[in-house]
Amino acid sequence: MASRIVIILAVLLALHEGLVAGMLLPSTLVSLALVILGLLYAHLSVDAEDATGYLAVTIAVGAAAGMDVLGNIPAIGGTLDAILDPVSTVLYAGVVTVLIKRTAARIGG
Repeated sequence: MASRIVIILAVLLALHEGLVAGMLLPSTLVSLALVILGLLYAHLSVDAEDATGYLAVTIAVGAAAGMDVLGNIPAIGGTLDAILDPVSTVLYAGVVTVLIKRTAARIGG
């Protein structure tokens, strides 16, 4: 249940950044919240020993966001791309949690 709440908050913040960036909340606050939500989501939902699927999705979304793939859709592509960028931020933040959890498991036994 907690991971669903984290996902809902992340989606709302991504929509905020894509649709009305900076108008309601400062962008620095939204960016910080997205990173914290990414760290929290990975801690709650991703098994560090079997994170291959999560890491593959993270790479794919990050590549799509970095190449502005959705920007090629007429009329709405730029907006969709602006929504995808914060989603990649959340996923990349989760990678740090996977790294920490996996390192802790290796050190701890």
